[in-house]
Amino acid sequence: MSKDSPFPGSWQRAMLPMLLLAELFTGRAHGYALSKSLQDRGFGPIKGATLYPALAKLEASGLVETRWEEGQGGPGRKVYELSDSGYAELESHRANFDMLAQLVRTTGR
Repeated sequence: MSKDSPFPGSWQRAMLPMLLLAELFTGRAHGYALSKSLQDRGFGPIKGATLYPALAKLEASGLVETRWEEGQGGPGRKVYELSDSGYAELESHRANFDMLAQLVRTTGR
């Protein structure tokens, strides 16, 4: 765990793909906006060396689609959007996470 996040780094790396898909559920966004939104929600800071490889894997697996948007007075940027299979994958991840959370809540009681 870092002082900026309540979660161990291994949890952040494991949960990041699902959380990126969840952030994209509401609409397309560029990498920095995704990172900032997750940080604002309490996930903790996400280094670019962690964020962009995760986004690249989601793109390579067909779960997100990308396009290049020209910048207004600055450099352009890559924008990410959920694909149809990304929506389905997110729902699967959420169902599996709910089962895991229930297991954690009930184990040892």
